[in-house]
Amino acid sequence: MTIVVTGAGGFIGRALVGQLLGAGHYVVGIDTVTGGIPDGVHAIAGDLADPAVRAAALAYGCEALIHLATVPGGAAEADPAASRRINVDAMYDLLLEAAAAGQRPRVVYASSIAVLGDPLPAHVDDTTPLSPKMIYGGHKAMMEHAVAMFSNRGLIDGVTVRLPGILARPKGPSGMKSAFMSNLFHALRAGQSFVCPVSAEATIWAQSVTRGAANFVHALSLDAALLPPTRAVTLPALRITMGDLAIEIARQCSVSANLVTYNPDAALEAAFGTQPPLKTPAALHAGFAHDGDLASLVTSALAAI
Repeated sequence: MTIVVTGAGGFIGRALVGQLLGAGHYVVGIDTVTGGIPDGVHAIAGDLADPAVRAAALAYGCEALIHLATVPGGAAEADPAASRRINVDAMYDLLLEAAAAGQRPRVVYASSIAVLGDPLPAHVDDTTPLSPKMIYGGHKAMMEHAVAMFSNRGLIDGVTVRLPGILARPKGPSGMKSAFMSNLFHALRAGQSFVCPVSAEATIWAQSVTRGAANFVHALSLDAALLPPTRAVTLPALRITMGDLAIEIARQCSVSANLVTYNPDAALEAAFGTQPPLKTPAALHAGFAHDGDLASLVTSALAAI
């Protein structure tokens, strides 16, 4: 299968591309630079908003498109115009162009739990309405509707997956306000102290990058009849506390959990540390999965960094 992956050199993109290549697919990868795109991919560097870049990626046909590229949350808030240019306008054009390049291609869109609102309601399930406040979540919600609309019109065969916290991202700036979740892994793996900007009792929804990539691979072949009419599901995730996460990382890295201290930032905790009970029956019905338990999640996340 010829699969176009945007954001192929990113954190999730690299893990995903590795799984796709291992399954024997022909992968065309787009990113701003080709340095992070794994070997074996037909790599194209450039701005996703550039029609020539998109045309080059689609020149080999498009049996499937996995759209990961995005201006992330914090960066979108800082520059709403850039978020609109990439997260809305470029994606809208890409959907139409992918439809023209293929025969109703399967399109898998990486959305976000940010579409559900800030703060989140006391409980989240498949009936929770979209109510974004952040620019990032608003733009993601707009394009969820675009995927459903183009699917209803028979142009694409769309699947939208809303990502929880994916662990553990590489060290360095990411533009994600939730980067502290991944930075905890890097600090404890190196035996370094870490000041956590949310409390030990802060609750998050999490999934390892390996499991996240596997869920994207699953989305390529699932029966769309298993999806709700919106074509969108919130991925299954483990709901864990930062304190329990720190203890398990420390245990697996053979360091003391006392290396972690807590200095909560009220705004950050409200946005990323109060994630409520989560039920995702639609995603489970469609065959998506979480990591199983906290120990398995940490093992997978550590293995990927």
